Amino acid sequence: MKLLFAAAFALFVLCTFDHADSSAYDKIVTHSRIRARKEGPNVCALQQVMGTKKKYFSTCRNWYQGAICGKKATVLYECCPGYMKMEGMRGCPAVAPIDHVYGSLGLVKATSTQQYSDISKLRPEIEGPGSYTFFAPSNDAWELLDETVRNALVSNVNIELYNALHYHMANKRLLTKDLRNGMMVTSMYNDLGLLINHYSNGVVTVNCARIIYGNQVATNGVVHVIDRVISAVGNTMQDTVEVNDDLTTLADLAQSAGLLDELGKPGHYTLFAPTNEAFESLGSEVLDRIKNDKVALKALLKFHLLNSVQCSEAIMAGTSHETLEGNNIEIGCDGESLTVNGVKMVRQKDIVTTNGVIHLIDQVLVPDSAKQVMELLGSSQATFGDMVSELGLAAAMRPEAEYTLLAPLNVAFSDEVMAIDQSLLKIILESHILKKKIVLQELYNGQQLETIGGKFLRVFIYRTAVCIENACLIRGSKVGSNGALHLMKTLLKPAQKTMYEILTEHGGFKIFLSLMEAAGLTDVLRQEGDFTLFAPSDKAFSALSDSDMTLLKSDMNALRTILLYHLNAGIFIGGGLETGVTNLLKSLQGSNLRVIFANNSMKVNAVEVPESDIMATNGVVHFVNQLLYPGDIPVGSQELLIILRKLISYMQIKYISGFRYQEIPLTFLKRIITRVVQEVPDVKVTRVIQGEPTITKVTRVIEGQPSVTKVTRVIEGQPSVTKVTRVIEGQPSVTKVTRVIEGQPSVTKVTRVIEGDPTITKVTRVVSGPQYSVSTDTSNIDLEGTDLSGITTIEGTSDLDTDTLTRLIQKGRGSPSRRVLAGNRRRGRD
Repeated sequence: MKLLFAAAFALFVLCTFDHADSSAYDKIVTHSRIRARKEGPNVCALQQVMGTKKKYFSTCRNWYQGAICGKKATVLYECCPGYMKMEGMRGCPAVAPIDHVYGSLGLVKATSTQQYSDISKLRPEIEGPGSYTFFAPSNDAWELLDETVRNALVSNVNIELYNALHYHMANKRLLTKDLRNGMMVTSMYNDLGLLINHYSNGVVTVNCARIIYGNQVATNGVVHVIDRVISAVGNTMQDTVEVNDDLTTLADLAQSAGLLDELGKPGHYTLFAPTNEAFESLGSEVLDRIKNDKVALKALLKFHLLNSVQCSEAIMAGTSHETLEGNNIEIGCDGESLTVNGVKMVRQKDIVTTNGVIHLIDQVLVPDSAKQVMELLGSSQATFGDMVSELGLAAAMRPEAEYTLLAPLNVAFSDEVMAIDQSLLKIILESHILKKKIVLQELYNGQQLETIGGKFLRVFIYRTAVCIENACLIRGSKVGSNGALHLMKTLLKPAQKTMYEILTEHGGFKIFLSLMEAAGLTDVLRQEGDFTLFAPSDKAFSALSDSDMTLLKSDMNALRTILLYHLNAGIFIGGGLETGVTNLLKSLQGSNLRVIFANNSMKVNAVEVPESDIMATNGVVHFVNQLLYPGDIPVGSQELLIILRKLISYMQIKYISGFRYQEIPLTFLKRIITRVVQEVPDVKVTRVIQGEPTITKVTRVIEGQPSVTKVTRVIEGQPSVTKVTRVIEGQPSVTKVTRVIEGQPSVTKVTRVIEGDPTITKVTRVVSGPQYSVSTDTSNIDLEGTDLSGITTIEGTSDLDTDTLTRLIQKGRGSPSRRVLAGNRRRGRD
């Protein structure tokens, strides 16, 4: 019992170790064994392509499709490698005997190789001591070899055949798990290399020959049966391209682009090499354009190169591979033919070189990066391309300029659209062509895109969508040499009017607009911004009487709560919403709107949206025929509850007696505040001293006309408003002094101008702040040097003598005069 347990444990450990170290080939054989477990032990299920002798340990994908390379495949059950049948027993219960390499060739039915080993005197070597790996061509492989070549080998048995067989051998034992992808195995013929590729689908190739039966262990090595005879490889890709007469155009272009030498460097590449005829089929105009554009030429050539070796025998179904240009191509098969992007174009396959494999193709693969922007259009956008060409827009696009096409699919061009006047249709299509090259990764929310027609389109970025105005992009964006292409399902409808203008011109939203006006919210529909409005039509209010409307307008907080629940900050169109799930949009009232978009229709709070995505310059409008109400807000008035129940049928409204609606801060509104400042120009002061023989007259006049400056400030928010108007006005003060001087006085006229800022200021501001303070004063006049002895009387003061007048003037001189400048006045701050 202990021995049985030990043996089972050892088997478990060995199996675990083998699985951990197994290769893709080993795993695919294991899967084939599992599929055939009903057939008995050690039986493997294979697929054979109908009409051929090709058999595969197939992948799950091929197995369940029942096809390989698009051809129907039948199921075969055979003994797994290393096992044999026994008469009268199910399955393959016997382990194949272990023999030397020569004997093993017979066990795996490679009898032709065994025979040629005899003829070439190789037999003693592979029967004797050593450790060899023999990649033995099957009998069918020898039959596929060109008869002239085969006869030449057999006729020169002492040299050519022996060397050919030695090239199929390595001087060490290598199981399939040791054959790593991309490794180079040194052969026994002149140390030339054997290129090994081990693919994820379980296929292992040697110089692109597939191992069809592997791991037949021998006493002095291992035998792997391959599906073709391999020949020695000594040339690089560069060598092959330069000497092949069908590839002279490719060689010239590669030389011009500086890539020819790259084909000679070590690596593991696949080159899909267009023939001369393939380049001719492009047309001279296209070929010349690409030749003259070094960037496009290099991109085109790199688009034919893969950074991996893709042998034809490893391709069992279409698989996408990245090119050195950066974009992908799909390599597939159709029976015996290779396909590229679904097209049969391979004329000759599996030209093995020291740094990869070459397949000759009869078409040129032109990447998007080498195409003009109009060449990016595919069959699904053919109508758009045709209309752009017919209306002259394509001809107006300069080759040296860059553009971006926003191309609607063919289904967008309905009969109704095609019936539009051509001049109007041209304007519509101009909105689908941008002035600049803008790739998908450069788009951001709020971006403004200018069209060739001078209009600007807005970009909206959502969690699962990128939209431009009312249309969202779909998969298929491309980037060309002078532009980019983005696909969309519908035609663009750029916004031209505000939400207020849309609703007013529609005519079916009069009640909603009147309620918005009563609530003081009309500005939100007019002002700049980004809003989403679910606008209830007049149908939504059809059950209300005039008294109901009066009651609804009587409670300002309730009315604003209801109306603001229909508005959302941000622009949300149907295509931008995640499909099939509830999208929560926070309203300006504060509660969430529950929006679902599915099957190209929209619902908000379970209410159908009959018309959506009406784009406005300040948002988007969706029409509804029911009033919406926040489910988390109760009603505290029986009268209002009765009104709301007339309007709302999709939900039960909660009633809490005495509940009062809260005031909602209108921070989203933009108020226009007007500030008026009236200023006075320079003040002119004139003092005139005049006199007749006995009279000197002094006149002081202050004059001025005010000038008006109007300042407008926009303050966002709902401020607490205090309006203060303070007007400081006045007539100039006039002092008239008449002095009588006896005798013949000299007449002196003095004019003095005192310049200063306004003394009259009118301010209108919407602020709270202190009052203005204004200071005024008089001017002192320096009369030093003036002879006052002759003055006996001053008009209006008969008892003022000369000494008194002198003292008054001297006393006043000690205090310097002050002029109050407008700039020094104290005024309230904003």
